Amino acid sequence: MNSNITQNINVGVDTGKAQLDIHIRPINLFFSVENSPKGIKDALKVIRKHSPERIVIEATGRLEMMFVLACAEANLPIVRANPIHIKRFAGAIGRRAKNDRLDAELIAHYAEAIKPTITPIKSENIRIMSDLVIRRNQLLSMQTMEKNRLSILPKSLYSTIKPMLTTLKNQITKIEEKLTTLIESCPEYQAKNAILQSVPGIGNIAAASIISNVPELGYITNKQASSLIGVAPMTKESGRYKGKRVIQGGRAQVRTVLYMAMMSAMQCNPTFKATYTRLVNAGKPKKVAIIACVRKMVVILNSMLRDGSMWDKNNAEN
Repeated sequence: MNSNITQNINVGVDTGKAQLDIHIRPINLFFSVENSPKGIKDALKVIRKHSPERIVIEATGRLEMMFVLACAEANLPIVRANPIHIKRFAGAIGRRAKNDRLDAELIAHYAEAIKPTITPIKSENIRIMSDLVIRRNQLLSMQTMEKNRLSILPKSLYSTIKPMLTTLKNQITKIEEKLTTLIESCPEYQAKNAILQSVPGIGNIAAASIISNVPELGYITNKQASSLIGVAPMTKESGRYKGKRVIQGGRAQVRTVLYMAMMSAMQCNPTFKATYTRLVNAGKPKKVAIIACVRKMVVILNSMLRDGSMWDKNNAEN
């Protein structure tokens, strides 16, 4: 008789640059494979035999993506979990010891106890758009560093910096052109892009970042949208202690892009300019006021995508 019939199988995967450590619960099976196409193929052969309810891996960056995409292609129930949630779970159960094997076991335990929602995997073009936005941000950071060096280094070194700035500018332009091409390749992206860019202050990059990294926008509540992007203030209170409300978690890349978009929007969009001015005049720190404006923008964008409507400053001010 197959024991899997009476057991809910959950798999925890601890990711390393060279290796994946895998724990299958509750059968207590542990094994390691290379974090390579062959290693992942071997791992999925073992995992598939046990018909898992879910496979959980930490969303730590790019190291897990090869495994995640392989699971998606194999129609296996993959979850990219927030590392903070797993860390909090470890604290809740009193787990202090740490090594690769114990980390994989902890992730499997988290999967079984918390039952996190299966992660929907983006289409290939959506993933490419997301990667392009990330790469553009990296190039912009390098461009800023080179510009800063131009202002502090002697003129005799300018000839080593200016070619770098030209190269970076050209690469940024190429990425922006690729993003435009990807958006124009799909009617759904075109429709979303038109709605998003109808908001004064939202340009190509902000729209592409939202389309590729927050596909849920327009299908969730305004509160969920704010939490998803990480601009919902979290209350820190315990007994008589009342700490400052802070933002945390969420999708940092989109939040950064929208923060920069808001700097532009406050110059050309009366709605956000008025909100920012009112908050600053009320004594709020400037950064807090900007985040509050970003939160208002997220709510407005969520409503616009939900209703399929273009920007209307009268509705936005309500």
